[in-house]
Amino acid sequence: MGRWQDGRGTLCVAEEGTADRADRAGVPVEIAASYRARTRGLLGRDGIAGALLLTPANSVHTFRMRFAIDVAYLDRRLNVLAVRTMRPGRLGLPRPRARHVLEAEAGAMARWGLRPGVRVTLEA
Repeated sequence: MGRWQDGRGTLCVAEEGTADRADRAGVPVEIAASYRARTRGLLGRDGIAGALLLTPANSVHTFRMRFAIDVAYLDRRLNVLAVRTMRPGRLGLPRPRARHVLEAEAGAMARWGLRPGVRVTLEA
């Protein structure tokens, strides 16, 4: 995707065995590419509609957060390496090979079918 910038887009998660764009689930996503936006993240919010993509990033924390989140670690090609649920007040260890981190409310990623090995696409 070239150089990342702060903004909004749509995250598409391909369902297993489908390659047609019409069969993908579209999720609204906020992109946090600047230092300031990544530092702020989801702090001070009571929830999020969709997801937040932190880039570049390979770890997150949930100190001072108000709700539990799902965290997906993505490699440079947007393949999901791991998905974890983190309660407030936790520190996630850096994930080797991760270049991006996707955050959403707890339980959302399971509904979207996001799991290790799945590839996502981002339409800005």
